[in-house]
Amino acid sequence: MMTIYISLIMFEIASLSLVPMAALGQVTHVIFDLDGLILDTEILYDESIQKVLDKFNKQYTYDMKMKIMGMKYHLAMERLREELQVPMSAEDLVSETLSTLHDMFKKCSLKPGAERLIRHLAKHEVPMCIATGSSSDDYKLKVHSHQDLVGLMEFTVRSDDPEVKFGKPNPDIFLVAMSRFKLPPASADKCLVLEDAPNGVTAALAAGMLTVMVPDPRLTDKPPAHQILKSLEDFRPEDFGLHPF
Repeated sequence: MMTIYISLIMFEIASLSLVPMAALGQVTHVIFDLDGLILDTEILYDESIQKVLDKFNKQYTYDMKMKIMGMKYHLAMERLREELQVPMSAEDLVSETLSTLHDMFKKCSLKPGAERLIRHLAKHEVPMCIATGSSSDDYKLKVHSHQDLVGLMEFTVRSDDPEVKFGKPNPDIFLVAMSRFKLPPASADKCLVLEDAPNGVTAALAAGMLTVMVPDPRLTDKPPAHQILKSLEDFRPEDFGLHPF
């Protein structure tokens, strides 16, 4: 009788260990940003923008970058033009910077920990998508060498999507993403957003979602994300009720 009782206890303990103890929330869906989180593209933007600004002896500072990071690109260039008083139109800024970026996009590499996490979530059938400030044309170039990985996503919402009226830091893109899952989450707080930019975190919080931020190490003024990590390599799925690695 004692043997049976002990066996039952061990079975219950083993069963409980299969269910992650969620320290920060219990999510069912995951939304990824693209630039600076999955793909290492931010340095490419920095180089391209500075190349144009060099013509006017202007400096693309880190503070300026933080102000526009995650925004729709045209609006970002308009903000940059106004704040730095660049004597050219936002349209010309977009055109000149993107002309050098397009060839570079095809060669962009993955950020550490991104592939491991995406494949792990796919293995456990966690619904995922990408919500990016990139336009459709730029997105295609960026994921050119990573089709197998982004193919694990249910879908991608891009900045030129007609339903995305306002870009980050507004919550539109995340709310649109949540509505498009085949099996939508029960509520916004069942969605986990992974971001690197302050504007993206602000947008996710405004949407009522849980957020993990993987910021540039130089960032000092961080928004109140639910978790802040140095790298996706440090992410623990079980913190949010997902299967551990």
